[in-house]
Amino acid sequence: METTGTARSRSSLTLGELATVVGGEVRGGQARRIEGYAIDSRAIEAGELFIAIEGQRLDGHDYVQAAVEKGACAVLVSRPDALGEADGVVVDNTLLALQELGRYHRRQSGARVVAITGSVGKTTTKELTAAVLESRFDVFRTKGNLNNHIGLPLSLLELANGPEVAVLELGMNAAGEISRLVELAEPDVRVWTNVAEVHAEFFPSLDAIADAKAEILEGATAATEVVANADDERVMSRVGRSAANVTTFGFGPDAEVTAADIDERGLDGTSATIRTPVGETQLQSSLPGRGNLANVLAAVAVGLRFDVSPQDAAARIAKVTAPPGRGRLLRPGRGIVVVDDTYNASPLAVRTALAAFASDRRSGRRVAVLGEMLELGSRALPLHRDTGREAADAGLGLLLTVGGEAAAVMAAAAVDAGMAQSDVIHCEESAGAAAALIERLEDGDVVLVKGSRGMRTEQVVARLEAECA
Repeated sequence: METTGTARSRSSLTLGELATVVGGEVRGGQARRIEGYAIDSRAIEAGELFIAIEGQRLDGHDYVQAAVEKGACAVLVSRPDALGEADGVVVDNTLLALQELGRYHRRQSGARVVAITGSVGKTTTKELTAAVLESRFDVFRTKGNLNNHIGLPLSLLELANGPEVAVLELGMNAAGEISRLVELAEPDVRVWTNVAEVHAEFFPSLDAIADAKAEILEGATAATEVVANADDERVMSRVGRSAANVTTFGFGPDAEVTAADIDERGLDGTSATIRTPVGETQLQSSLPGRGNLANVLAAVAVGLRFDVSPQDAAARIAKVTAPPGRGRLLRPGRGIVVVDDTYNASPLAVRTALAAFASDRRSGRRVAVLGEMLELGSRALPLHRDTGREAADAGLGLLLTVGGEAAAVMAAAAVDAGMAQSDVIHCEESAGAAAALIERLEDGDVVLVKGSRGMRTEQVVARLEAECA
């Protein structure tokens, strides 16, 4: 199937019990035990239930027989004819059944759930928060970015393994999606990092994006803990209407968890004094820039809600490194340093990356490969124009842009802002950008590579690793 996912859990529901949970009809042995769940027939293991999800391009019902041949103990379908000779449960909608199954395991687990949303920084905040809480608890965290209407319930299925705390990521690109995810996750602590022009193609305004993100507050009571960005006016105006118990983080005077004496060491990370209502501590983080420091403050604030001291939180955060594609530093050879930030891109994320890049203390030439930022709708051209100017202001010696008209506008804006025409190259595809970069690459260059997933800028990183080794 196109959407991969498994849940390796200790769940031992019978087929009959599962049918009761999801409101389905059993076909076959009701007493058959289920040892785990999968929606990808290629990843199925013996004893697991295969859930046939209808995707945008592929239909899991077409892979039922393949799943059975690989050892699926039973299948969950909405088309009875797809069962063949297999045992299974028939429901009206397999996606809704998956979601209800996830909510069932969430409720049965007894775990405390932390749910994180925001336009940028969700995954990094998730990883930092999980690291902080692991100082005291057995913690499960969302794998990768399984944060949507399919990925979240798959994550919830794993709560059957009995973690004390689950740190989950909630994503969206349409109004109403966060609301549904909150219904499923029933979070005890809700974290809202920021609002930015991400998925702007699907929303009429930044306020509309904020309203959609604010769905994380739905159903919150005085017993609900909310951690919110005090520096984001759109976040705070909506959090202020909630009945929840709010802890704020940020750099302004109103934040409860904040940072002082900040020393930004560019790509080598940041040090600061972290101040909280229960004391302060020194922090050393390898994650670069104020954007990541804000994510750190959010994680410390969550830790306070679980009685993790600032000192213990800082000790755990010091060990967190950037994962592949999210600001990881590579040194392929020739004294070249590559910042692999290819997982995704938005105007705010690129601005933050450029700021950390510009503040780096290395002596090498600054080179940036910036892919087109997708899903920005009618705002795409002006936002790319702004990014081009910001790239020029970052003191780049060479800029390569990748993509269509918007990326070309970004390149032209960099020239208009003062970069030499000969130092700005526009390419339609990442393969071409990689070739052009190799031709101009100098020993000791510091190279930032960032772009939306559809631009496949990871090809540039791969070429650098291959050519410079």
